[in-house]
Amino acid sequence: MEYVYAALILNESGEEINEDNLTNVLDAAGVDVEESRVKALVAALEDVDIDDAVSEAAAVPAGGAAAGGAAGAEEADDDGDDEAEEAEETSDVPDTTDDDDDDDEADGEGLGELFG
Repeated sequence: MEYVYAALILNESGEEINEDNLTNVLDAAGVDVEESRVKALVAALEDVDIDDAVSEAAAVPAGGAAAGGAAGAEEADDDGDDEAEEAEETSDVPDTTDDDDDDDEADGEGLGELFG
């Protein structure tokens, strides 16, 4: 995330986002700079208008944040993150499949006792 913040700082100050400038900002912040990450970020931002991207991101309604979280989980899954894979498989919605009719009768008896 520090790399993106450094790019935002360069953009805000009107400096060109290149490998040297990005490395200098990261060094000044005390970050251990990985040259490959710097090159990848500079290449990714080559044709991006950061001001437009920031204004569009700020205009996304709250529902868009949830969709972004799902996209983030997919990216994490591509990196081999087992926790993200487990998060996708688990759901907050209870299982409502009807596997056993005997359980339904027992549940009904419990409710009958509760409400008389």
